Amino acid sequence: MRAEFLFSRENRPPSTGRGIHHCALICADVRTTVDWYQNLAGFPVTVLFENRDLAGSTHFFFDVGAGNHLAFFDLPGVDPGPYQEVLGGLHHLCISVSEQHWHQIKNRLDERGADYMLESGTSIYTSDPDGTRIEFIHDPLGRMYGHDTM
Repeated sequence: MRAEFLFSRENRPPSTGRGIHHCALICADVRTTVDWYQNLAGFPVTVLFENRDLAGSTHFFFDVGAGNHLAFFDLPGVDPGPYQEVLGGLHHLCISVSEQHWHQIKNRLDERGADYMLESGTSIYTSDPDGTRIEFIHDPLGRMYGHDTM
């Protein structure tokens, strides 16, 4: 697989992407989601408006740094069921934070009695209010557990 798909930096073509504009997830409750991502994780809400696809549904965005956003929809009247891992679905979302902020998030999780797992001294794995797995990592962008990812 490596021989077929992985090119050295010198031989790798440049990406045509400019970054992740936003990743959109579904939430059960706007207030609960805002509390978790804004107050626990520290990602401010940047915009909130009605979802064009479903009257009464809210579409809102959090600033997760570096020009990237995490977006959510609530879907009043629609029962999407509980979070589950499926082919083509989200396994987890990893968000880079400073080491200082990582410790603040860990403390807030402790204060709330939330479940989480620490990994390699740089990652916190937890779940948001709807069960979506979230990883907070304080390795710098382009690095993970001592390995280059770029």
